[in-house]
Amino acid sequence: MTVPPKIHVGNFSTSLSLDFDGGKVSARRLELLVAISRENSINGAAKAVGMTYKGAWEAVEGMNNLAGVSLVTAWQGGRGGGRAELTEVGQRLVDELGRIAALQAQFFAALDKEVTLGNSFQLLKRIGINTSARNAFRGMVESVQKGAVNAEVVLRLASGEALYAMVTQESVRSLDLVPGKAVYALINASWIILTLMDEKIKTSARNRLCGVVNHIEQGSVNTEVLLDLGNGVTLAAIITNESHKVLGLAVGGRACALIKASHIIIGVD
Repeated sequence: MTVPPKIHVGNFSTSLSLDFDGGKVSARRLELLVAISRENSINGAAKAVGMTYKGAWEAVEGMNNLAGVSLVTAWQGGRGGGRAELTEVGQRLVDELGRIAALQAQFFAALDKEVTLGNSFQLLKRIGINTSARNAFRGMVESVQKGAVNAEVVLRLASGEALYAMVTQESVRSLDLVPGKAVYALINASWIILTLMDEKIKTSARNRLCGVVNHIEQGSVNTEVLLDLGNGVTLAAIITNESHKVLGLAVGGRACALIKASHIIIGVD
């Protein structure tokens, strides 16, 4: 009998764990219990689940302490080597874990058939993305204009704004950038130039995104300005305190962000 540490449904997963009066036993420890019932050895079980011998012993001690009753009886050393076996309570727990894992699998199999829940799982996946870029947007490729070396990719954000990115032809091929494909646009906040809404200047920046200033946080050297682009889309820009002073930015006012197409990084799932 095996107890899978994780049950997967598309891009959503959850770990099986147990609580004993507030003390949590992780999926790894539960897997160790199952391995001990199979191997009858702490050392063998540790190797089976990818733990160190010392870590496995500590896990066994922890489980016995948290449970309040002995789950594993173990003997170290000896001519035949160490030996371990589950107590009656421990074996009963492992048997129940098998039933729990089966019920969990049935539960997620049912969820997998629900289309609307599947969409929610995709949303959870999106908000879990980790990146060092201050700005990460979800967009749809609208068009791809190929050149000799580079290509201009036009993305449409949830705010309705168009975002122009310049990438290499190799990136277009490797990322499979085609109209209708969902992608991520990553923009470093320090790459953004802010201007006033009514300031009429011509620049080489391909992107000009305008919105309402909804937050300003000034530090010792730089100031972070958040622009509300609409439909829940917010753009963060980092400018110097001197620039903040010269522009006279204030919450509620309007401003525009200038971004070079080459400063936009495109990512895909």
